[in-house]
Amino acid sequence: MLFELHSTTGQLRRGTLHLPHGTVQTPVFMPVGTAASVKAVPQETLETLGPDRRGAEIILANTYHLYLRPGHELIRRVGGVHRFMSWRRPMLTDSGGFQVFSLAALRKITPDGVEFRSHLDGSKHFFSPEHSMDVQIALGADVIMAFDECTEHPATYERTRDSMGLTHAWAERSLRHFHANAHRVPWFNEFGQQSQKLYGIVQGGMYKDLRTESAARLQDMRDEHGNGFDGYALGGLAVGEPREVTREIIEHTLALLPTDKPRYVMGVGYPDEIVEYARMGVDQMDCVLPTRAARHALLFTSEGRLNIRNRQFAEDTGPPDQACGCSTCRRYSRAYLRHLFHTGEPLAGTLASVHNLHHYLSAMQQLRTEGASHAR
Repeated sequence: MLFELHSTTGQLRRGTLHLPHGTVQTPVFMPVGTAASVKAVPQETLETLGPDRRGAEIILANTYHLYLRPGHELIRRVGGVHRFMSWRRPMLTDSGGFQVFSLAALRKITPDGVEFRSHLDGSKHFFSPEHSMDVQIALGADVIMAFDECTEHPATYERTRDSMGLTHAWAERSLRHFHANAHRVPWFNEFGQQSQKLYGIVQGGMYKDLRTESAARLQDMRDEHGNGFDGYALGGLAVGEPREVTREIIEHTLALLPTDKPRYVMGVGYPDEIVEYARMGVDQMDCVLPTRAARHALLFTSEGRLNIRNRQFAEDTGPPDQACGCSTCRRYSRAYLRHLFHTGEPLAGTLASVHNLHHYLSAMQQLRTEGASHAR
């Protein structure tokens, strides 16, 4: 069993993901480790965050960036991304589709795949669904994603429909290639079975009828041996649309997905957003925001957002967040953090990232506790 649903409170779901490198309690926020590193935060620190000190139970790495450097074959040779970065817990990799989408001026899309130029050196590369699967199998994350095209916003109905059709064709090719080659995952012999899981990605932009069609198509999709997707993600959101539209599309699409498989909304969001979406029935979410905001001196606190660079904190000896129990708030003052940012000390980004990640993980823990208490 991949996903075990324990209870539902309203639409809030409390469950467990059973993955090769451990179990994950849901709803869960997954910190993003783009290049096999959650920026500025050591792995041993990630393992102790959150109010219960359970830490981040699953993190995300980026296929596109690891493909470019150090290269997926190198990572395969050293035993997969878990061994490479010394992370013993579950991991998810994206397909590379969103990063290719963001390279609008450097890519060319065809039915076969996407030709693009590296943002690093301009070298030419090609990603097909099969190649995305090969790269992600070599990396060896517990959960991997079908290759898709992320539709820009705004986009016409015709453009969105065509893009969705391409995503469906690529999803079918991803599914077939994955199940034919998943035995090549670096840790296959260690676990003795095909344990890597593949999620399909529902697209359709901001058009509810297209989302309906996409959800149905993906659930019907099978390879020649009857294998379908292990879970479903909602892609193409948080790309510039108003928040109320994001909410409408999530609510509409969740109602179309099976209740016995995990539901993942990609690339969201602010603390209040991830809480809202979890209450709507989302099981997994990820976003670079906690660490990206931290590097720019923006802290998420129980009292709202706080720019620690502000002059008002120059002599403030209180913790960044009085209600927070993270190691940053237990030990350091607002004045000290402000000083670190103003002097350009690298420690500033680490301490702020630790706090923001703790804040996000705490929000999910509170929801899981709430769900458990209502289930009794």
